[in-house]
Amino acid sequence: MTGAYTVHMCMQEYLWDGIKRDRCIWLGDMHPEVNTIMRVFGQNEVVTRSLDVAAEEFPLPRWFNGMSSYSLWYLIIQHDWFMHGGDRDFLMRHHDYITGLVDKIAALVDKNGTEHLEDGNNGDMARFLDWPSTPNKKGMEAGYRALISWAMTDAGALCRWMGDEERAAKCSETVKRLARKVLPDNGLQQARALKMIAGLQKPTADFEVEGFSTFYGYYMLEALAKGGHWQKALDLMRQYWGAMLDLGATTFWEDFNMDWMRNAARIDEMVPEGKVDVHRDYGDYCYLSYRHSLCHGWASGPTAWLSQHVLGVEVLEPGCRKLRITPHLADLQWAEGSFPTPLGPVTVRHEKSHSGEVITTVDAPEGITIVK
Repeated sequence: MTGAYTVHMCMQEYLWDGIKRDRCIWLGDMHPEVNTIMRVFGQNEVVTRSLDVAAEEFPLPRWFNGMSSYSLWYLIIQHDWFMHGGDRDFLMRHHDYITGLVDKIAALVDKNGTEHLEDGNNGDMARFLDWPSTPNKKGMEAGYRALISWAMTDAGALCRWMGDEERAAKCSETVKRLARKVLPDNGLQQARALKMIAGLQKPTADFEVEGFSTFYGYYMLEALAKGGHWQKALDLMRQYWGAMLDLGATTFWEDFNMDWMRNAARIDEMVPEGKVDVHRDYGDYCYLSYRHSLCHGWASGPTAWLSQHVLGVEVLEPGCRKLRITPHLADLQWAEGSFPTPLGPVTVRHEKSHSGEVITTVDAPEGITIVK
């Protein structure tokens, strides 16, 4: 509920990343936000409106927001959005942008698998995953390559849906070239998560609650799901996002470190003498002190994750025409919720019996096929 409320606060004329400060459209930051919106509010027009205006603001050959990684996230968002909504008219409206971006990225990955996305910056900003990643240059390079592979895999599906088999093949060939040069993560958890999601590394449970942003925490949860480590994911969620709730958060924050809990006052109370003022005293990079946003949509990943992996609703065909429902309750006794689709809401409840068997009940609109 807190993740949903966080994103709802950011759903204004466009999808603002942080309601206090970041009142502009950041394409990479949108990915967790869009996944939360799809699973809470459905096909809300704030997403299409934001993608339309961003494409106008950053026309090719520029990168979105001046960062090549954010153009990669654009392709992943378009893939996820079409899978949920099946809106072919919107997809075709972005046909030229998607295909032009595919051509640009493919041209910057050479035959040996070396990528040169920085050469296509056109005077824009440097490469970016998340702020805590930036000091680990070697690890960030490994994560960058994995993100390109993920984005081009999704772009291939987009091209097939648009009837462009030639560019779909170009996407596949680019992914193959990247696979010739898989780099070690150099201890960077963000890179490790991206490699697992992209299928470049075997999923493990090797993640700790430190050294990542509330943005990339979502991808660690996703990587844990890839390996079936449901309990570890829930425990990480309880520790990290739960700590913000323990400090009085009603929305999730731009960033958070567990060591901020030490001698900290709650943010919903006056700070007693001798206690740490979390909002005033913490923050880093561009979000020092009161500039740090305490309502940031990119931190809403647990809301989308719980819907997909605990409630277990997975979209198998565009437009939610076919859904797989597979619960992963871990130590939970029950889970229930609704999932919005273009055909109406699907309601789901899972409950463990005394024997440990999970009993599932589903109510779905006509036209949706449910598989388990």
